[in-house]
Amino acid sequence: MGGVTSSMAAKFAFFPPNPPSYKLVKDEATGISVLDPFPHRENVDVLRIPTRRGNEIVVVYVRNPMATSTLLYSHGNAADIGQMYELFIELSIHLRVNLMGYDYSGYGQSSGKPSEQNTYADIEAAYKCLEESYGAKQENIILYGQSVGSGPTVDLASRLPRLRAVVLHSPILSGLRVMYPVKRTYWFDIYKNIDKISMVKSPVLIIHGTNDDVVNCSHGKQLWELCQEKYEPLWVKGGNHCDLELYPEYIRHVKKFISTVEKTPSRRNGSRRSTDGIEQLRQSTDHYEPPRRSMDQRDKPRRSTDTREKPRKSTDTREKPRKSTDRPPRLKFHEYTKFNSIDKLEKLKVSLDHMERMERSRRSVEYHDKSSRSNDQQLEKGRKSVDWLDRIRAD
Repeated sequence: MGGVTSSMAAKFAFFPPNPPSYKLVKDEATGISVLDPFPHRENVDVLRIPTRRGNEIVVVYVRNPMATSTLLYSHGNAADIGQMYELFIELSIHLRVNLMGYDYSGYGQSSGKPSEQNTYADIEAAYKCLEESYGAKQENIILYGQSVGSGPTVDLASRLPRLRAVVLHSPILSGLRVMYPVKRTYWFDIYKNIDKISMVKSPVLIIHGTNDDVVNCSHGKQLWELCQEKYEPLWVKGGNHCDLELYPEYIRHVKKFISTVEKTPSRRNGSRRSTDGIEQLRQSTDHYEPPRRSMDQRDKPRRSTDTREKPRKSTDTREKPRKSTDRPPRLKFHEYTKFNSIDKLEKLKVSLDHMERMERSRRSVEYHDKSSRSNDQQLEKGRKSVDWLDRIRAD
């Protein structure tokens, strides 16, 4: 069953750039690894680290001597860290943070294949590297997830109660909800942020473009409503899915958020959880998850000052190439073949309808079985009564 889930995820969620936008080159004399074609920087480390699922992923760590926080950045589904490299450098400078970015399994020069479970293992490995190799503490780490990267980000944040903060950039309610406006959580859905976000105890900033044609802005608004510790969200007027960094209010708002959480003492109690605790706290999604009532079927509507936008169907789940904040033309050459998923969406719709019919049929059969058992019991009681009367007459 887990294999079916992974298969669906691979078809609808993951589009690693092919070929990768960079090569991993190691200097034999110094042992230093660099991302080709980028020159070596003294404040940047490039590493390969193992994950608990047997893959090796590539991570980039950018130091800022003025930093008191460390940002762990999970990128979108159609990018790799080669395309994100210059943005990482810029964010580290402007936000005054150390920053670690990583490629998911099957992305860039990371080994393995992309899957939901692999991304969970990938972000755990990156987090463990921050703690063990760079001495970062949970209280000083900010998790940042963009688009599909919001999945591993929310999953890890829900299990780490003392994080400094969480930033969700164009986040998704769940993988299936991006493509089809379902009103319940199916077992085969992926990245069920809608069911996990309420377990995040850290301050959460949500950023979303009002004109996002890949992940509708309503995803971000609904997640914001479900947050425990809300921070003023940023709805970028006119912003699309991959251009929010180009808006001046983006960097201002993120910088203000980080400054606020750095100055505000943590109100969350409890001892610091080590990376060993990640495995203990983890409720593995490798196992079958029965359908549960979705958080978007609330009995009482929540009040919101924002007008909820009607979810729209997307015929393309691939993200557009990310643009750098000061070099937008540079990344324009990363064009991708348009992903036409109309036929797949129709098949998915038929599949969902079929599952509903099967569920109704199953209930009908169970009801019939119960009725048959009840009739058999009544007949048995009647037969015993007749036998009892016969014995009385015989006496």
